[in-house]
Amino acid sequence: MLNIFRATILSLGFAAAVIVAPILTPNATAQTAAPAAAQAAKPKKPPSPSQVALRERQRKCGAEWKAAKSAGSIEKNMKWPQYWSACNKRLKGGG
Repeated sequence: MLNIFRATILSLGFAAAVIVAPILTPNATAQTAAPAAAQAAKPKKPPSPSQVALRERQRKCGAEWKAAKSAGSIEKNMKWPQYWSACNKRLKGGG
């Protein structure tokens, strides 16, 4: 009997919290919507030439990684970050 009483009280408390919480914070949605709208209004800055070059190297290295991985020619313990580092240096002409 005592367990039923406890369960009922807990259920009522939870229901009250669910109902009252949105009433106590009516401006929460307005506060979060304003920064998103202001951010969307800003024009997007075009990527710099170095960013464009970086993205091209990432795409090339990614394609090489997928091909080498499917061919089984990647070292056993090598993960993408190590491969990317070596590939990026090679494509930049630094190694």
